[in-house]
Amino acid sequence: MSEATEKVDPGHTVGRYRLVRRLGRGGFGEVFLGETEDGARAAIKLLHASWSRDQDMRRRFAAEVEQARSVSGFCVAEILDADAEADQPWIASEYIDGPTLQQAVSTGGPRAGGDLLRLAVSTATALAAIHASGVVHRDLKPDNIMLAPDGPRVIDFGIARALESTSVTASGIVGTVGYMAPEQLEGMRVGTPVDVFSWGAVMVFAATGREAFPGPSQAARIARVLGGEPDTGDLSGALLATVLACLDKDPEARPDARTLLGHLVAGTAPLRAAPTGSGPHEAVDPAEPQGRMGGAGEGPRHSSVLPPAGQGFSPVPHTPP
Repeated sequence: MSEATEKVDPGHTVGRYRLVRRLGRGGFGEVFLGETEDGARAAIKLLHASWSRDQDMRRRFAAEVEQARSVSGFCVAEILDADAEADQPWIASEYIDGPTLQQAVSTGGPRAGGDLLRLAVSTATALAAIHASGVVHRDLKPDNIMLAPDGPRVIDFGIARALESTSVTASGIVGTVGYMAPEQLEGMRVGTPVDVFSWGAVMVFAATGREAFPGPSQAARIARVLGGEPDTGDLSGALLATVLACLDKDPEARPDARTLLGHLVAGTAPLRAAPTGSGPHEAVDPAEPQGRMGGAGEGPRHSSVLPPAGQGFSPVPHTPP
């Protein structure tokens, strides 16, 4: 690619990858299936040319890529390569040949029993690894959990932080209504507890096939997240209690990811919030202004939190070409 304005289509080469086909697109960029000369596959995410001209975006993207590389590969899509200095910055991650959790539940129905517990443990393991590296996902949802043949993988971790910290979010914040924590919806500075809240909402969807905070409109769904109770359907027993703890309105009352994982695996760890200072409750970008999230240190309030249509990467089934 010679210019940031050049349209990228299958057949182009990005780094050592030939773009085979488009997997998804959104307001920030596009995702392609890429292949090397020896047949190795990767999911290639490229920023749109318009965002590529934003120098602050490029700087934060580069910093976020390096941070994402540090995440241990437990139940997450491994970062394989990246170039933040390209005309259009890109990142290559492990290609997951399988459906998203959203697609699997929509077509095959809710999960139950050991299948549901394995999903809970795998995704909690991914969060623990992500948080241990100082990364906050910020958009954990069923579409960002891929069901690979050898187990679930969490995708798109960390990159949302680079996007959220720039001016491109002046009209909205990164996240998905129904899976965003109350403090995230209110535009407050957020940390790892938002991912734990999202995990709880994801488990409700996995177990019931429905959102934890349903409503006839986005405004109604937001209001329910902020002040109402979740609809947990037939979810019961120890997992219900765990999910409800994660969906607490108070971020300080939620368990951290390590406590959550220990409870799921052993059933003996106390399910309560970590004492102040004992865990990575907030991953802070030293270059980011203190205060509310947003490009200028002020995040959007409740009335303006709806993300622009099509914003973010929208994965589609990873099926062979």
